Order: sequence, then C-alpha cells, then structure tokens
Amino acid sequence: MTDPTGFLTIERKDRTARPIADRLTDFREYVLPLGDQDVAVQATRCMDCGVPFCHTACPVGNLIPDWNSLVSEEDWQTASERLHRTNNFPEFTGRVCPAPCEAACTLNLDDVPVTIKTIECAIVDKAWQQGWIRPQVAARGTGKRIAVVGSGPAGLACAQQLARMGHAPTVFEKNDRIGGLLRYGIPDFKMDRALIDRRIVQMEAEGVIFRPNMEIGVTVSVDRILDDYDVMVLAGGAEWPRDLDIPNRGASNIHYAMDFLTQSNRRQAGLPIEGEELLATGKHVVVIGGGDTGSDCIGTSNRQGAASVTQLEIMPEPPLRENKPLVWPHWPLKLRTSTSQEEGVERMFSVATRDAIAEGGQVRSLLVERDGEQIEIPADLVLLAMGFLGSPADGVVGKAGAEIDRNSYATSRASVFACGDMRRGQSLVVWAIREGRECAKAVGEHLTATKTS
Repeated sequence: MTDPTGFLTIERKDRTARPIADRLTDFREYVLPLGDQDVAVQATRCMDCGVPFCHTACPVGNLIPDWNSLVSEEDWQTASERLHRTNNFPEFTGRVCPAPCEAACTLNLDDVPVTIKTIECAIVDKAWQQGWIRPQVAARGTGKRIAVVGSGPAGLACAQQLARMGHAPTVFEKNDRIGGLLRYGIPDFKMDRALIDRRIVQMEAEGVIFRPNMEIGVTVSVDRILDDYDVMVLAGGAEWPRDLDIPNRGASNIHYAMDFLTQSNRRQAGLPIEGEELLATGKHVVVIGGGDTGSDCIGTSNRQGAASVTQLEIMPEPPLRENKPLVWPHWPLKLRTSTSQEEGVERMFSVATRDAIAEGGQVRSLLVERDGEQIEIPADLVLLAMGFLGSPADGVVGKAGAEIDRNSYATSRASVFACGDMRRGQSLVVWAIREGRECAKAVGEHLTATKTS
C-alpha cells in the first residue's frame, strides 16, 4: 500500500447520482463517476488488514487489495489486468452488483468500507477508454464444439473462457438480442446496453459464435444440438416467476415484473413490442416484492410518469443497522434504500396481499393485511416481483432430460452441463459470472478426459 495509514486520514468518498429531477426525465445511467485522482485516493484507504475478508465475500474471488494498491500507485493498466484475471465483465458488476465485498471490508466495522465497487468500475471503464481491453485469441484450436444455451452473464462468461481455452463455443439465445437478463431484465438507467455490445464484439473476435432467435428445444431439438456439438451447457437462467394466488389474479392489469421491464428495455432500444403494451404512465402502480427486481420496477414506473408507486414487502421492516459483532463479515440484513426508491415510492412492510378488487376484468385496488388491519390500496397496474422458482418444467432442462446437480456442473445426462441461475437458483450477476467460469473449467476437464480415455 502507498500509505498503510491512509484509512485513518482519508474519508470515504463514493460516486454520486444525478439529481432526481434530472434522472427521472430519461433512462440514461444515473451514476456520476469519480475522477481518476479521487479514485486513486480512495484506493489508498485499503488497509493492510492481514486477512482480506473482501476476498471471501466476492463470488469471483476478485484480488481486491492487489488492484486497490495498483490504483493507489496510478498503475491503471496493471490493475485492469489483475481485475480481469478473475472477472470477465467488471463493468457489469461495477454497476449492478450489491458489493458483498464492501460489507465484508474490515473498515465496514466502522461503516466506512473501501469504495471497492467504485474502484472496480473505474478500472474497467478506464481500460476501455485507453484501449487496453483487446480480444484474447487462443494460440490454437482444439476442434471441440460447445453449445452454450443462454446468453446471460453465466453463458457469456462460460463461452468466453471456453474460447480462450481454444474450444469453439456457440451461444444460442431465444431472444432477438444477446445478453439475457443483462439485456432485457436490468433497466438502462442502471447499465447502458452499449457495455454488452462491445463485449460481444470482443468475444466474436475471440471465436465465440452468437445465434439469437434460436430457442433450443423449440427452434431446434436438444438431440440435434448434441449430434452437432461435443458438449451442451445449459445457462438459461431461472425464468419461472413466483406467482400470487389471490382472487382476480387473471385480471388484465396484473403482470409479472420481468414482462414489464423487458418491454420497457425494448422500447428504449427502439425494438418492436408484442402483445399488450405495459405502461405506468398516469397509473397507480403497486409493486409486490421488495428485492432488486421490485426496485427496478419502481425506477421504471417513475420514469414513465406513474401517478403513484407503492411497494409491498411481506417481510418485516429490517433494522436500520446490523449487529456488527454478530454478522460481520457476512452480508447483513438491514434496511436499504435504493436510488429508485429515493425517487418516490411508499414502502409497506409486513404486508400480505389478500384480494384484488376488480371491475370489468381490471383491478382497481388491492386489499392487503398488516398487523391484523385490512387496507385498500388503489391499483391500476400491479407488478409481481416476488422472485423466481427456477427453470420452467417444460423448458430446456426438461427437454434435455437432464437432472441438475447442485454439487456439480455436470448433469445426469452425458455431455450436458449447467451453470448460473439455472443450476443454483436465482442469484446475483457476479455469481452467474463465477458459475460460468467454473463451468467452463469443468467442461475443459471433461473434454481433456474424453480425449485421453
């Protein structure tokens, strides 16, 4: 470290956000990055703590003290190299990861952790600006072809690692654009889609082939894929949303959150929208679910001009602060307020939705119960953001006749592997990247063993 006592003299300074009145007028990214000098100073706060618990909290095992030290010395290029050793897409995690590494930072014992996520994002953004990120083409090919089903972060990370091993991966995506959850699930104001596009260009130069509008099991059979490829990797995510069993659930203005978000992202990209148009403009919106997806619905609804937004959470309101001695360095349960929630929402905790009061096939209000009291909430648009149950039973996993093994990336069917949310259940983008990398390693070992047997 350039200054082992920097954490004692330098105050934490993080990125800020555009003013609410400004950012609600568009879907551009709301985060305002720190300048290079400020980032270097913040990196100096990384202390020589002996045991870097940030390592254990980061699913991809980022070498955080290493690249913090390099940034503090303003050796940005080496910092980028060190960052990319463990993370294929740090510009994604630097924007949408909740940063469990910061929760585990030793300085978080005093609520002033190192701004790890900000430094990570600054490194990769500078690396792209300086042209340091280039295709890493394998010296020679193995001739092994791998079909990767799904182009979310797990599928992309898996395919990139396989290409760099010299294999020939093809990524199949059922939608018309590559990116999966990154493309259609995360709003533009959290992550610009251009970040995905430039990674696709890099991966194509490395030998990855992309096939959008190809739904395995529908457009082409699983058996045909296995006839043409040496291995198939299932990386299609956890797309089966949790439903809400209430009267009038079939009303026309109750929708899954992901349908709403996908449509909004397509609209922002100028892409056609099929079916009923879902817009929050002028409506009383009720979001059921208190996680990231629910928060994304709030931000999107406010940008579309909702009359009001209410968020219902079945769990009790968490404490403002965690019990540090009890939970550190693990991810704490405490009250968090996202930037989307700051933009305008009424949050209700310990709420159970009992009834959807409909008129003419449309919900007009929701009847909810809190502490034994029944409350009626106006509702013109109800968005279900209650998480996901896994891969649909009639999806590609079922059609492949493969049973997922939570202890292995291999499945019950020979030459079929699985990774990401499809294997472990809904989780974070950073976990998906880790899963993709580890699955690629498992596939590589399988192909080597097959070759030598």
